[in-house]
Amino acid sequence: MITYDHPIKIYYKDVDQMGIVYYSRYYEYFEEARTELLGSMGLDVIEVEKTGITLPVISSHCDYKRGAKFEQNILVKASIKSIPMSKLHIDYFVFIENEKDFIVSGYTEHAFVNKRGQAVRAPKIILDHLRK
Repeated sequence: MITYDHPIKIYYKDVDQMGIVYYSRYYEYFEEARTELLGSMGLDVIEVEKTGITLPVISSHCDYKRGAKFEQNILVKASIKSIPMSKLHIDYFVFIENEKDFIVSGYTEHAFVNKRGQAVRAPKIILDHLRK
């Protein structure tokens, strides 16, 4: 399993009128954590795209247990649990700093798509980095 911990501070722009993180922001936090996770493995998204492969989100889900609030620090734990064949599945758990219980969980699934827009198997560049 490959994991990455991505810290985020909650700013006023992220919260609703009640001072709680607006639900759609968590997908943005997932994207940040995913980019950093891939980067920590040596997979630069731009470099992957230069090979002709993109990784569009084809499915996503988010469960909200409790909301983070303005000026709190959160930690997004992103993980890849298995080597992909045709889809890359990434799990996310969001914690308030120094708390053990997660407040939000979710996942994203990504297809591997070539320049013609066709779904393809996981490319060698990704598999090589995942197996390291």
